Order: sequence, then structure tokens, then C-alpha cells
Amino acid sequence: MSRHAPYRFRLYVAGDAQNSVQAVANLNALCREHLPNRHTIEIVDVFRQPERALTDSIFMTPTLVKLGPLPVQRIIGTLNQTQPVLDALGLGSHST
Repeated sequence: MSRHAPYRFRLYVAGDAQNSVQAVANLNALCREHLPNRHTIEIVDVFRQPERALTDSIFMTPTLVKLGPLPVQRIIGTLNQTQPVLDALGLGSHST
């Protein structure tokens, strides 16, 4: 198990907007199921930290950024389609 790198995610949301709430719930569920004990999630509310969103070139929410392992990847949306999200994150072959 030590050979699996931890995943680091940053999720940009817009306060408690419905699509942001869904994205947080979907990401938490995905990580619990597919990356137990090997992930960290940072939530950035663009309403509270607008300068950070601009600095990080975030123009839509919700936006998920996979910071590690490399390569860095971005997914925009609520993350409700699990298999395409897993595939985009490079987890498709580990999912079942």
C-alpha cells in the first residue's frame, strides 16, 4: 500500500450554491470509496477568497484540481459521473 502516492485535491466552490454542495459531496464519496486514507481535500470558496481564484486561473465553479500525483489536472462540474471522473484522474484502472 505504501507504493500508492497520496492524492491531493483542491476544490474551488461558490459558497453554498447547489452545484458546489454536490461537488463537495461527490468528491468526498469518490475519495472514501476509491482512495481511502490516501487523499487530502482542500476546499476554496471563491466568494471568500476571490484573489486566490484569480491567481489560480479559476473562472468557473465548481472546479476540481488534482495537485498530486502529477500531472496536475482540472475537472469542471459537480463530479456526478463517477467513472469519467475516475478516468480523468487516472484512477479508472484502480476503480473496480
